[in-house]
Amino acid sequence: MSDNGDKIGAVMVVGGGIGGMQASLDLAASGFKVVLVDRSPAIGGVMAQLDKTFPTNDCAMCTLAPRLVDAGQEINIRKLTYSEIEGVEGSAGHFNVRVRKKPRYVDPLKCTGCSLCVQNCLVHNDAYLEAPLKLPPLEIDPDKNAFVERLVAEYEGGDETLIPILQDITEELNWLPPEVLSRLAELKRVPLERVMRIASFYKAFSLEPRGKYIFTVCMGTACHVRGAPRIVDRLARELGINEGETTPDMRFTLETVRCVGCCGLAPVVKTGDEFHGGVDCSKVPKLLEPYSKTREEELAVH
Repeated sequence: MSDNGDKIGAVMVVGGGIGGMQASLDLAASGFKVVLVDRSPAIGGVMAQLDKTFPTNDCAMCTLAPRLVDAGQEINIRKLTYSEIEGVEGSAGHFNVRVRKKPRYVDPLKCTGCSLCVQNCLVHNDAYLEAPLKLPPLEIDPDKNAFVERLVAEYEGGDETLIPILQDITEELNWLPPEVLSRLAELKRVPLERVMRIASFYKAFSLEPRGKYIFTVCMGTACHVRGAPRIVDRLARELGINEGETTPDMRFTLETVRCVGCCGLAPVVKTGDEFHGGVDCSKVPKLLEPYSKTREEELAVH
């Protein structure tokens, strides 16, 4: 600082991970010009490779994405990506830093992300992939087979149609039976491993049988601090199952999810397509009441 207290100079932050981005944002908000240096082609670090983060088990991208956007838009942060520090000279407050910026062979000011440079690059690295495992198709009953064939005929295209097809299967069956996935891979002429990779990645899909009524408790930050774990415990006692389990009569399944995007209504419980906000332990019996009819009562109504 100068004698009158004004901020002068600039600050260099080395490393563009979650910590480097947050430090850069804090410094920029304090009035400093920030130079953010990272040796990778883009900021963000390795946090995006994580699934969930401590202590709330929020997804890593939910924490990372807002800082990526803010750091990218902040005019007081200059990003030097694909760059490395080669030398530092001077003393505290008066450093001279030598940075080597690697060539990209593309003008970043003109880049629109069209990917034409990738398509026309003269250097191609072909990854070695082992041949897909050939498994004999599983037996499938005629009704399910007709259902899968109808979906495949309805969704024309390649791999991009797998997710909507799996969504329709889940809506109809409440889970993804192995024989159905095997038949889907056969009809779509894609490796079963690719179908399984999608089916096992998304929380909306289940490879285990689920009940007719699925109670999903949000465990995001807002819901967690407002008592969501206690709601899970109360539902578990009322239903006689643990989180992730299904009642023996296949009527109820209890699940948790990291965020449903309704933080203003926390804590939130989702049943089917309905969202119930402001739930507490005392409201759990009333929440279960509409779904607690016996099978005989349901048949009598229909």
